[in-house]
Amino acid sequence: MEENKPIINQEEVQQPDNPQDAVHKQEANDERISPGETTADAEQPQTINYKPETEDMEVHHHTHHEHGKRNWKSYFWEFLMLFLAVFCGFLAEYQLEHKIERDRAKELAKSFYSELKKDSVTATIKIENRLRQESALKYLIHYFRDSSLTNVSKTFAINFEYGISFRTPTLFEPRTIMLEQLKNSGSLRYFKNETLQELIGDLTVAIKNVFDRQNLEQEQRLLYINPILINHYDYDFNAYMKKNGQTIFENIRQYETSNEVVPFKLNQVDKFDRQDIINRLNFYLGNVLSSTRQVHIQKYMEVNAVLLKELRKEYHLK
Repeated sequence: MEENKPIINQEEVQQPDNPQDAVHKQEANDERISPGETTADAEQPQTINYKPETEDMEVHHHTHHEHGKRNWKSYFWEFLMLFLAVFCGFLAEYQLEHKIERDRAKELAKSFYSELKKDSVTATIKIENRLRQESALKYLIHYFRDSSLTNVSKTFAINFEYGISFRTPTLFEPRTIMLEQLKNSGSLRYFKNETLQELIGDLTVAIKNVFDRQNLEQEQRLLYINPILINHYDYDFNAYMKKNGQTIFENIRQYETSNEVVPFKLNQVDKFDRQDIINRLNFYLGNVLSSTRQVHIQKYMEVNAVLLKELRKEYHLK
């Protein structure tokens, strides 16, 4: 146990016998140290302290003003301003979209209006041709009752062409390009006017009925009229009327107003059944031709006229 005791230096713990001697020794030690230096300072190496440049720079202190507590009014006004900004943006977008749709609707209306006007003119011409054909059939019905079949007049030949031979001048085929585009592309939604939408629906039905009726006409014509042409028509007269590269329709109109007389001869007169021919023509005139004009084409004309009027009113068209 004694081996672990610390060894004490006797010189360090020895107290001076004379206090004055201690003082003289201290003064002697102090003389060896430069004035203003301590013992510790003399023993330690001199260090150089560099002041950072930031200490010489002027430092600005920004004062932060403390805001007072916000009340409900400030929140309300902030919300109101945000709401108005969003709402105004929505209105602007809505107005732009509405303008685009309105401009698109007017563009479609113009094209549709032009198509309807052309069809209206065409339908009027077709109705006139049908009236001419009906008049020709009435003439032939009256003629076949008791008039000569071997010595026919120029008037008979012209009415035979209009009443029995002609088919194309009476066919009415409405244009449906714009109508189909409106329906198939979904562009009908641009027409906000309910009356317009209803009229377009009526027009679609009327056009379908016209086409269906004319198909029925063709079937009846093949059954009742074409046999008359095959058995009794003068195809030499037909060939003469197709001269000069013109259609027979153009040449017949010119022939009608000219002084020229071209012979016309009914073929197979001995097989000509007057009553059977009269019955065929009466049936075709009353039950087929006139019905199409008076019901189906007339209905189309009425819807067409109302639709044109509504388009003019809605989109200020002329």
